[in-house]
Amino acid sequence: MCPTAVSVEIVDGNVKMTLGMIWTIILRFAIQDISVEETSAKEGLLLWCQRKTAPYKNVNIQNFHISWKDGLGFCALIHRHRPELIDYGKLRKDDPLTNLNTAFDVAEKYLDIPKMLDAEDIVGTARPDEKAIMTYVSSFYHAFSGAQKAETAANRICKVLAVNQENERLMEDYEKLASDLLEWIRRTIPWLENRVPENTMHAMQQKLEDFRDYRRLHKPPKVQEKCQLEINFNTLQTKLRLSNRPAFMPSEGRMVSDINNAWGCLEQAEKGYEEWLLNEIRRLERLDHLAEKFRQKASIHEAWTDGKEAMLRHKDYETATLSEIKALLKKHEAFESDLAAHQDRVEQIAAIAQELNELDYYDSPSVNARCQRICDQWDNLGALTQKRREALERTEKLLETIDQLYLEYAKRAAPFNNWMEGAMEDLQDTFIVHTIEEIQGLTTAHEQFKATLPDADKERLAILGIHNEVSKIVQTYHVNMAGTNPYTTITPQEINGKWDHVRQLVPRRDQALMEEHARQQHNERLRKQFAAQANVIGPWIQTKMEEIGRISIEMHGTLEDQLSHLRQYEKSIVNYKPKIDQLEGDHQLIQEALIFDNKHTNYTMEHIRVGWEQLLTTIARTINEVENQILTRDAKGISQEQMNEFRASFNHFDRDHSGTLGPEEFKACLISLGYDIGNDPQGEAEFARIMSIVDPNRLGVVTFQAFIDFMSRETADTDTADQVMASFKILAGDKNYITVDELRRELPPDQAEYCIARMAPYTGPDAVPGALDYMSFSTALYGESDL
Repeated sequence: MCPTAVSVEIVDGNVKMTLGMIWTIILRFAIQDISVEETSAKEGLLLWCQRKTAPYKNVNIQNFHISWKDGLGFCALIHRHRPELIDYGKLRKDDPLTNLNTAFDVAEKYLDIPKMLDAEDIVGTARPDEKAIMTYVSSFYHAFSGAQKAETAANRICKVLAVNQENERLMEDYEKLASDLLEWIRRTIPWLENRVPENTMHAMQQKLEDFRDYRRLHKPPKVQEKCQLEINFNTLQTKLRLSNRPAFMPSEGRMVSDINNAWGCLEQAEKGYEEWLLNEIRRLERLDHLAEKFRQKASIHEAWTDGKEAMLRHKDYETATLSEIKALLKKHEAFESDLAAHQDRVEQIAAIAQELNELDYYDSPSVNARCQRICDQWDNLGALTQKRREALERTEKLLETIDQLYLEYAKRAAPFNNWMEGAMEDLQDTFIVHTIEEIQGLTTAHEQFKATLPDADKERLAILGIHNEVSKIVQTYHVNMAGTNPYTTITPQEINGKWDHVRQLVPRRDQALMEEHARQQHNERLRKQFAAQANVIGPWIQTKMEEIGRISIEMHGTLEDQLSHLRQYEKSIVNYKPKIDQLEGDHQLIQEALIFDNKHTNYTMEHIRVGWEQLLTTIARTINEVENQILTRDAKGISQEQMNEFRASFNHFDRDHSGTLGPEEFKACLISLGYDIGNDPQGEAEFARIMSIVDPNRLGVVTFQAFIDFMSRETADTDTADQVMASFKILAGDKNYITVDELRRELPPDQAEYCIARMAPYTGPDAVPGALDYMSFSTALYGESDL
């Protein structure tokens, strides 16, 4: 094919060639030279054409011959770089001559590309000359090389800005999540630190139920948020390292360590609050028991003292006979004996009142008032008793006889009556136990009491026999006090009545002890039920923690294989959650039953909760570490073989499987990877430099993530501030500043506005109005200055 309308004229026997023939010869030789020197030039040029014309309708560049016959390919190349020169929308695929001539004329007029080809020749040939078209297209490539350079620079800047924008979004997300979590902790801790007790058991149990709701419903999402926050922070730091940016420093008080400290305070308050709740419930239980005991003893004592003051004040001795006086004296002696017997009860009442005061019983004022009345009355009874005794003793000399049988009856009836009252009091006494052993102890004591009943019944019959004999004597000798006992108010009917009452109370006590024994057996079943699960779940959690530790330091397949394995492992752990919930349910039954200890297991619900939360956090962190390793590997171009080599070297020297290396272990690891670190001053200085990178906080250990970050920096290239600065210089046409129009022309709208909002005005001597300083902006992107 001839590139132009080639004609040959014979003038005076000589051959005259046209300009088109000359261009054809030049192009053919040029193509031959290119094909010989650069065998890949054709493929590269074709790929460039395809990329530039890809967005254009009806253009499909597959070769350097028939793909160009319709002229749209040439027009697309021009419009792609200089859209103002061609109205591409008006071109038609069925008008190739117009398209070709338009492209050739515009290229010659505006792009200084000579018209090397002929439109009619291209359209009229089945397969246009490949080398001629390739050479002509290469002219477009060279003409637009400057634009290509600018596009490359713009792409680099867009990539860097996109990284910065994403990092800023991640920083904002972290700040908001951290603020929300810290605010929740700030609001929750005062509630957990509130130690204002309630007055009733029901109110305290409601507090405990609210605390269970908090542990079951409100805290678990916050545990997930805390874990996600740490994962986001680690991912952000990894992305910043991979993009050669400075590490992210959260605002004051929102560091991960600040959140961990606040979380620690929350858990400390939580532990203290639960302990306080349980102690308060025990205290209120004890208070209720003591208060009921106080009321029973006070009621018994008040019933006994009813009428005693009137009796002591009565001056019946003034008109009594001698026998009556002696009887009154003996009766008074019996009363004093009875009074002394009740001294212990009064002391018990006072002791119970004192204990209620010490335990801060809410109704202490009324208890104290009642106790004071009893004590005052007791003192008054003592004074009246003494006064009556003195009066009787003054009269005693005038009175001589009294029936000794009455006296014997009174002396034996009073302690027996007191014994029955004590027995009734004991049989009606409330009790509180927490173990089977305690209830068995009460049952044993009750059985021992029942064993004494036959002897007591013999004593009762003996006392009644004395009364019967007295009755006979009174009737025989016509005593004035016939039918009554001057020495005591305790009648046989009263003794029989109390004895019957004691006999009735015995089976009731049997029933109460049996019911309590059944309750303690139920509590023991609850203990064993909880222990059976806890003794499985506790070791299971520990085993899983150890397995995760081994997984995190072992190599099996690619990082993606490890990540897939860890996620399956995480799924199996999450599927275990119903067992934890079941254990929570058993724990709630134990707390509702007021069970405070469990000898069948060393695991408490708190241990299980903390272990479960640590397990979830550990597997999430381990997955995040592998994800970050994948990010590092992909961003730095590290092969899987290199990653395996790094892991194998690290594991080889991590002999204690702690997941970290000490300084000497780390030095040996570096030497195994080819680092020349000798024991001379130069080698020590180099190792100190490396340690400052991998252990900036001087903890004395190197984690695998820090090791990978260091090796990735050593083995891969990254964008730098100088590279970004050079790219902006290209867009600015080699100027020391860039304009708003240039940014908006060369960059996508959102990234152009991002730069405009952050670039400082340029103040150099060559500045123009609106000039922006891209140099300080570039250094600020990499932390070398402040935006």
